[in-house]
Amino acid sequence: MSKIIEDREERLSSLAENFRDCQDVLFAIGDKTRQLIIIALIDAGCTPGIRVGEITQKTHLSRPAVSHHLKVLKDAKILNVLSQGTMNYYSLDPKNNDLMKLRTLVSNVEEILREAR
Repeated sequence: MSKIIEDREERLSSLAENFRDCQDVLFAIGDKTRQLIIIALIDAGCTPGIRVGEITQKTHLSRPAVSHHLKVLKDAKILNVLSQGTMNYYSLDPKNNDLMKLRTLVSNVEEILREAR
């Protein structure tokens, strides 16, 4: 097999691995409702975060819907939750490595597409 074909297969294999590494985050941010919640979280800033009631006001979603979507975002490790007594404050995790993996994924896709031209 030629070196060019081997290099291409290796890069495509690496790209497939990048996609696997990003699946949870891609799923979490791929939903329009969760995108609204992410925008509300960004608008609120990082410290200490915002509570479910504030998110329901900003997004016009029900509390159960917000709670469900927050769980998906939390499971994808996109959120920080600060508990103070019975109150939970939600914020985006600015140090989330999984979100940074998206940057790597997009860069790798762009690089492969540039080379294909």
